[in-house]
Amino acid sequence: MEDSNKKHGLFQKFLDFVEWLGNKLPHPVTLFILLALLTLVASTLFSVLGVSVTHPGEGNETVTVNNLLNAEGISYIFETMTDNFINFAPLGVVLMTMLGIGVAERSGLIGAALKGFVLSIPKNLITAGLVFAGIMSSVASDAGYVVLPPLGALLYLALGRHPLAGLAAAFAGVSAGFSANLLLSGTDVMLAEITVAAASVIDPAYADTINVAMNWYFIALSVFLLTLVGWFVSARIVEPRLGSFKMTKEQEEELMGEETDDMQTLKPVEKKGLIWAGVSVVISFALALLLVVLPNSPMRGSDDLGNYMDTIIQSPFMSSLVPIIAILFFVPGVVYGIVTKSIKNDKDVAGQMSDTMASMGMFIVLAFAAGQFVAYFTESNLGIVIGVYGAELLESMNLTGIPLLVGFMLITALINLFIGSASAKWAMMAPIFVPILMQLGYSPEMTTMAYRVADSSTNIITPLMTYFAIIIAFAQKYDKNIGIGTLISVMLPYSIFFFVFWAIMLIVWSLLGMPLGPDSPILY
Repeated sequence: MEDSNKKHGLFQKFLDFVEWLGNKLPHPVTLFILLALLTLVASTLFSVLGVSVTHPGEGNETVTVNNLLNAEGISYIFETMTDNFINFAPLGVVLMTMLGIGVAERSGLIGAALKGFVLSIPKNLITAGLVFAGIMSSVASDAGYVVLPPLGALLYLALGRHPLAGLAAAFAGVSAGFSANLLLSGTDVMLAEITVAAASVIDPAYADTINVAMNWYFIALSVFLLTLVGWFVSARIVEPRLGSFKMTKEQEEELMGEETDDMQTLKPVEKKGLIWAGVSVVISFALALLLVVLPNSPMRGSDDLGNYMDTIIQSPFMSSLVPIIAILFFVPGVVYGIVTKSIKNDKDVAGQMSDTMASMGMFIVLAFAAGQFVAYFTESNLGIVIGVYGAELLESMNLTGIPLLVGFMLITALINLFIGSASAKWAMMAPIFVPILMQLGYSPEMTTMAYRVADSSTNIITPLMTYFAIIIAFAQKYDKNIGIGTLISVMLPYSIFFFVFWAIMLIVWSLLGMPLGPDSPILY
């Protein structure tokens, strides 16, 4: 898989060590099962020791560690096992989206579209474009995790480059750049609501002035910084380390089909198929917009929300982007297949969807194991305990100014390794840190942005991030031996560089005293 001549500088040797150490771990499925068992044992130990904390986000109630190996806990394990699997957050999102993507891929649409893209875009801009698209995908919530990494891998494969480098660039944009965007999204709404509640503890009048766009100026400019950083890391660190990719004959047939040798031109039938598929996309997209943009549209938010943008951002439409995106892949996939004769009847469509689901077997197994672990960890309250103790540690350091911000971001990054959900972490941390930093002179808007920088940057290196399992499944399509160590070693440079440069940008921004968004100052 790898080039034997890959460079081995000090940093590359460190990444090699991370990969070696990580790959000494068991298979990802086994690892999640072992983590689930470890959680059960830890819950018993800390419960017997009487460990408890005060949860600031829940009316200062006392939270104890739940023993999952007593009679009640064992009943919970068996009674919820099926629900833990079904309710594992990425499961439905991934399978739903893949139904649409599968038809688009197996009909030949994605291959032809990638070929056209490769032929029309300067080769030296493809990586930057992939990272940028990943960052912008957060508008569609979590759908970017499912769509862009596999497309990035296929795009690089079509260019004769290592597919894992394309997957990594897309994953870095989607996940590490999740809190940067030129547009506002549901994430901004969710975090703002938590920030308002936390700020109200100190100053209810000030809390009333906090708006959804409180970080918009900063996150918009962050898109360009992270695109450049992601481009640099991909070109100078990740891709040289991965080296060249050599496919077996079986992989060539499976991944690229019969047209592997002809990537330099689009056939007339492919061009015709792309044109009609493009028309179907425009029509489908226009119909989708009609569901939300016009007054009284069925999937528009309540007019009580106030301005026009709020009625779109906080709407049923934005909550339904996964099936909408699946449809936007499915329709042009079918149209392309009909035009190119790769789809002759409804049986072909059903067969393509069935084949796609069959290829998701490893992910489904991973989802079962990961779903149990995530559920046990949440039910045990271990995450809350770790988070509160981490917050108390930072508070005890008596830091001020820039060191306080840096310390806060480092604590957030550490907690992110144990609690994957951004909203769950912020609901726990905001009531602690927003009042503390307000009393030390920092605005709630600034605290929120510092949290977003640290949380977003480290998403890609924690196995507890709910989409980590699907990325491993995508990567194993190209190398069945890839484990957690390989993936973390590939993504770690992105995490480090994103964190460092993004934090520097925030510090410089704060020193200049520029507003983070409309009516959103740095200082309180």
